[in-house]
Order: sequence, then structure tokens, then C-alpha cells
Amino acid sequence: MPTQDALFDDDAPARAAAAPLAERLRPRHLDEVVGQRHLLDAGRPLRVAFETGRLPSMILWGPPGVGKTTLARLLAGATGAHFIVLSAVLAGVKDIREAVEQAAVQRRAGHATVVFVDEVHRFNKAQQDAFLPHVEAGLFSFIGATTENPSFEVNSALLSRATVHVLKPLDEADLAALVRRASALLAAPPLTAGAHERLVAHADGDARRLLNAYENLVAAHAGAAELDEARLETTLGELLRRGDKGGDVYYDTISALHKSVRGSDADASLYWLARLLDAGMDPRYAARRLIRMACEDIGLADPRALRLALDAAEVYERLGSPEGELALAEAVTYLAVAPKSNAVYKAWNAVRELVKTDGTRPVPMHLRNAPTKLMRGLGHGAGYRYAHDEAQGYAAGERYLPEGLPARHFYEPVARGLEGRIGERLAELRALDAAADPAR
Repeated sequence: MPTQDALFDDDAPARAAAAPLAERLRPRHLDEVVGQRHLLDAGRPLRVAFETGRLPSMILWGPPGVGKTTLARLLAGATGAHFIVLSAVLAGVKDIREAVEQAAVQRRAGHATVVFVDEVHRFNKAQQDAFLPHVEAGLFSFIGATTENPSFEVNSALLSRATVHVLKPLDEADLAALVRRASALLAAPPLTAGAHERLVAHADGDARRLLNAYENLVAAHAGAAELDEARLETTLGELLRRGDKGGDVYYDTISALHKSVRGSDADASLYWLARLLDAGMDPRYAARRLIRMACEDIGLADPRALRLALDAAEVYERLGSPEGELALAEAVTYLAVAPKSNAVYKAWNAVRELVKTDGTRPVPMHLRNAPTKLMRGLGHGAGYRYAHDEAQGYAAGERYLPEGLPARHFYEPVARGLEGRIGERLAELRALDAAADPAR
């Protein structure tokens, strides 16, 4: 059921001392917001909305714990709008209908309404479509919050009626400011420099994660003279990174790995591989990606790269983690430093495109199979030149493409690695063809 937010009530239960630290420190004014300066500095979009009181519909897209809900609440408060909250995890079309009815009542009373939908990507198409006519008519301002790419998760019709604002993970300075505020509120013992660094790293740009961890740390070590790394370690346990498996951060990191290998940066390639495995990627999937890189970006410039990638995948299957991950590291390092060529990749794409768009040309008679007397009598295989019987084992001037299809060089090797020698051989064969058939 839609609820009206109580942020702006000084006696709201969420402000009670028993509320989580992250809720008690939630900004109540724009000047208290930490981070997102690209949206909140003078002249920036959300600052303009605060100052003018004009609130267009929008999508706030960013990772967890960066202030999406807080900004929506503050925007509504700055405009004096009635604030309705819907959770896409729990709400349905019935709840959307009730929110629309509340907005209609507010309009008749002369009040504006903001409908805030948390995790909007979890609404299906029909649920998202239910907002469209009311957003179009201006019954309320729609604010959706999502951790997923709106291009894929939000209907294009709704997306076209809303401005997308990208929120960024909080940086170290932002997180340090939050630690200072939390320390003052809790009257907590000081953090050592090492513990502070570890706590900020653990937060990984997520304010909520930082404050929850800090609150647990202070509670677990009440009365301590200081909070050091040992105490932090016992409270946090294993340091977990934001993996975002299946989301944009995950696929962006895969992209970074692939582009680092393609760019021949072994150090960056190892770094991104470690990041992916640390975030929970199945090492078998990492091995498959390495095999793809060997085919796409190295190819025949160094055919050993493909074999090494396949060997690394097999080693991982035999050893598992963590020992097998060393084979993946060895493979990614080799792929990074190997000579690069995408000549086969480009040739294959060009051939596939031609076959898809061209007609089904008949196989030339001299290339056809002739296993029976009848087929030989029809001319199948007639005039075929057996290359092994020719000088240099090459039938110079012979044509193998369908009749009427102009000769094309799909595969053009680069002058790097083994492909340099392949290019020289192709040049020799093409010279023989030109001498045997000047019309080629």
C-alpha cells in the first residue's frame, strides 16, 4: 500500500534513537547531502529543481547507498509536494491505482504530488505502463530509483517522459565525512588510520554499508580506547566488494578486462581479472572469456594463445579454486602481451554478412561432389584441379567462389606475429594467380 513519507515530521519514528544509524544520519536538508556534486552544485539539474520548486519526472540511477531515496524525499520537501512512496518489490497495480487516487485528491486541494517508486526496475511492463497517462497529464511528478540500467529495465515510453540522472558511488572524502558525522553522533572512540582506511574500503562507495558497519563496530567494542584494525576485522569478517553480478558494474568490469587484454596491458588485465573473481565471477566463465579474446583479438598473430587459453580452462577444471586461478592469471598475462590481430574476426563477420544478404548461389560444377556415375555424367567435378598434383601444391588461377561472385579478400592478415608470415605467403599465392589468370 502506498505510504506518505514522514521525513519532514520532527517527531517521526524514524528519527528515534532506536533507528539504524544510517536512518538517523539521513540528510534533512540539501546542504547535508554528501556526494553527487555533479547534480547538486550551483546550476546543476537537481539544485535548479530545489531552487525553482519545479520538479520534472525523473529516474535516479545509481548503485546502492548513494542517496537516491534521500534526494527524492528532499526534492518533494523543497517543493512542498505530497510524497507517496511505493516499493516495486511489494506494490502492484492496485497500489498504483491508490496512489493515483491520492494524487487526484491532492490536486483538487491545490497541492502537488510526488510519487516515488523504489526499485522501479522490478515493476513489469504493465505496472510501468500504469503510470504513463498520469505522468503525461501532469497529475504527479514521478521519481523512480533503480540500481539497474534504465535503458534495459524501464519501458521506453516511461523513459521518454522522465529525465535520467546518474548517481555515483561516494568517494573516499565523502565517506570520511560520514564517518566524522557518525562518530560525533555516537560519541565513539577514535578510529586508527588503518581501521579508517579499511572501513572506507569495505564500504566501497556505499554510505549505508559504511554506516551499518561502523555502528556494528562501535556497539561491539563499547568502552574501547580506540577502534583499530583488529577490532574491525573481528566485526566485519571477510572484506566483500560490490560485485553487482549480472548488473552494469559486473559487465563494465568484464569489458575493462577485455579491453585491457586488447590494449596489451598485462598489469591492468591481471587487476580486472582479480576484481571479477573477487566479485564472485565463476572462474569457468572467466576462462570462456579468455578463449573468446584469444580468437577475437589475437587470432593467427599467435595461434598459441588459443591453446594456452584452452589449457588454462582445463587446468582450472582439474584444480578448482584457488590453485586453478593461477592458470587463468598465466593465460591472461600471455594474451595481453601476445601480438594482436582481429583479421580473422573481421573476415568471419564480413563473410557472414555476405552470406546473409546474398542469394543462394549454386556450387560451381567443378567443385561439386561426384560419388556416382550419374553425377559424374551430369558434369559434377568436371575440370577440378587436384592441388597436390600441381606445382608447389597450388592450382594457380583456380576459382573456388560461386560463379558471378566477384573475388574478394575477406581475410587480410596484419603484419604482426605469425600473421606477418601468413601475409607474405598469401602475397606469393596471389602473384601466382595473377600470372596464371591475368583477368583476376
